[in-house]
Amino acid sequence: MNVKISRWKIHMVAVACIITGCASQQERAERRALQQQAVQTAIDQRQLRIDITSMNTLRYGTKTVTPDFFLELRGDTLNSYLPYMGRAYQAPLSSPAQGLNFTQRVESLNVSTPKAHLTCFDIDVRTKEDLYHYRIEVYDTGSALVRVRSANRDPVSFDGRVDVNQ
Repeated sequence: MNVKISRWKIHMVAVACIITGCASQQERAERRALQQQAVQTAIDQRQLRIDITSMNTLRYGTKTVTPDFFLELRGDTLNSYLPYMGRAYQAPLSSPAQGLNFTQRVESLNVSTPKAHLTCFDIDVRTKEDLYHYRIEVYDTGSALVRVRSANRDPVSFDGRVDVNQ
């Protein structure tokens, strides 16, 4: 009799685990759907803030960055607060340690969706020092890739996440 009761208990525990696992999968799916909806809303309104997690440089490889770096697109204005490591072919007017830090009106903006779950922004910005081309790839999961080309500097890219709680 003891053997049957313990087997019965094992089966009940297994069923409970399966039910709990399904509930947590459903909760994860709901959170994922809410995240995707928030990211799509930010894309549609052109109100994006991308928190940067790492940078990929031409000469120095991949570097993890502190969590205070970001890139913001607010309508027709780009707010770039990004680190930079690489070679500058022309001396910048400000300190080279300043990085890619500016708030500037966008000269041109092109939005495309080359494949499902991916939206790309091609942005050209001119500052006193340089002409920059930003390619921002945003996935509906919230992950983002930012590539920056410049007329006078080595290219650099950044990995990050869309901040939907802004």
